Amino acid sequence: MDYQITIINKMANHKSALKTVRKTETRKADNKYYARTMRNALKRMRNTTGKAEAEKMLPELNAMLDKLAKKNVIHKNKASNLKSSITKHAQSLK
Repeated sequence: MDYQITIINKMANHKSALKTVRKTETRKADNKYYARTMRNALKRMRNTTGKAEAEKMLPELNAMLDKLAKKNVIHKNKASNLKSSITKHAQSLK
Protein backbone atom coordinates (compact mmCIF):
# COMPACT_ATOMS: atom_id res chain seq x y z
CA MET A 1 0.00 0.00 0.00
CA ASP A 2 1.41 3.40 -0.92
CA TYR A 3 0.80 6.40 1.24
CA GLN A 4 1.16 9.70 -0.52
CA ILE A 5 3.56 12.10 1.13
CA THR A 6 2.44 15.71 1.07
CA ILE A 7 4.24 18.65 2.58
CA ILE A 8 1.99 21.60 3.30
CA ASN A 9 3.83 24.92 3.55
CA LYS A 10 6.16 24.10 6.41
CA MET A 11 7.98 27.08 7.84
CA ALA A 12 11.57 25.92 7.45
CA ASN A 13 14.50 28.30 7.54
CA HIS A 14 17.25 25.90 6.49
CA LYS A 15 17.79 23.17 3.95
CA SER A 16 18.38 20.71 6.78
CA ALA A 17 15.01 21.65 8.30
CA LEU A 18 13.28 20.95 4.98
CA LYS A 19 15.04 17.58 4.81
CA THR A 20 13.91 16.80 8.36
CA VAL A 21 10.32 17.55 7.39
CA ARG A 22 10.59 15.21 4.40
CA LYS A 23 12.13 12.44 6.52
CA THR A 24 9.47 12.84 9.18
CA GLU A 25 6.66 12.57 6.64
CA THR A 26 8.22 9.46 5.10
CA ARG A 27 8.74 7.78 8.47
CA LYS A 28 5.20 8.66 9.53
CA ALA A 29 3.78 6.95 6.44
CA ASP A 30 6.00 3.90 6.95
CA ASN A 31 5.10 3.58 10.62
CA LYS A 32 1.41 3.90 9.79
CA TYR A 33 1.74 1.05 7.28
CA TYR A 34 3.66 -1.18 9.71
CA ALA A 35 1.20 -0.54 12.54
CA ARG A 36 -1.80 -1.31 10.32
CA THR A 37 -0.17 -4.52 9.07
CA MET A 38 0.49 -5.58 12.67
CA ARG A 39 -3.09 -4.90 13.74
CA ASN A 40 -4.46 -6.90 10.80
CA ALA A 41 -2.17 -9.83 11.63
CA LEU A 42 -3.27 -9.72 15.28
CA LYS A 43 -6.93 -9.74 14.24
CA ARG A 44 -6.33 -12.75 11.98
CA MET A 45 -4.59 -14.54 14.84
CA ARG A 46 -7.34 -13.79 17.35
CA ASN A 47 -10.03 -14.93 14.91
CA THR A 48 -8.23 -18.20 14.21
CA THR A 49 -9.98 -21.31 15.51
CA GLY A 50 -7.55 -23.99 14.35
CA LYS A 51 -4.60 -24.84 16.59
CA ALA A 52 -2.35 -25.92 13.69
CA GLU A 53 -2.96 -22.66 11.85
CA ALA A 54 -2.36 -20.61 15.00
CA GLU A 55 0.91 -22.43 15.73
CA LYS A 56 2.04 -21.70 12.19
CA MET A 57 1.19 -17.98 12.50
CA LEU A 58 2.71 -17.54 15.97
CA PRO A 59 6.45 -17.40 15.11
CA GLU A 60 5.81 -15.02 12.20
CA LEU A 61 3.74 -12.71 14.38
CA ASN A 62 6.30 -12.81 17.19
CA ALA A 63 9.05 -11.87 14.74
CA MET A 64 6.93 -9.00 13.38
CA LEU A 65 6.30 -7.64 16.87
CA ASP A 66 10.01 -7.87 17.76
CA LYS A 67 10.99 -5.98 14.62
CA LEU A 68 8.45 -3.24 15.26
CA ALA A 69 9.67 -2.87 18.84
CA LYS A 70 13.26 -2.70 17.62
CA LYS A 71 12.32 0.07 15.17
CA ASN A 72 10.42 1.92 17.94
CA VAL A 73 7.14 1.72 16.05
CA ILE A 74 5.66 0.16 19.19
CA HIS A 75 7.05 0.05 22.71
CA LYS A 76 8.98 -3.07 23.72
CA ASN A 77 6.62 -3.73 26.64
CA LYS A 78 3.60 -3.55 24.32
CA ALA A 79 5.26 -6.05 22.01
CA SER A 80 5.90 -8.33 24.96
CA ASN A 81 2.30 -8.04 26.18
CA LEU A 82 0.92 -8.78 22.72
CA LYS A 83 3.21 -11.78 22.27
CA SER A 84 2.07 -13.14 25.63
CA SER A 85 -1.62 -12.71 24.85
CA ILE A 86 -1.45 -14.34 21.42
CA THR A 87 0.61 -17.22 22.81
CA LYS A 88 -2.06 -17.82 25.45
CA HIS A 89 -4.71 -17.70 22.73
CA ALA A 90 -2.81 -20.21 20.58
CA GLN A 91 -2.37 -22.59 23.53
CA SER A 92 -6.05 -22.38 24.47
CA LEU A 93 -7.16 -23.62 21.04
CA LYS A 94 -8.02 -27.26 20.52
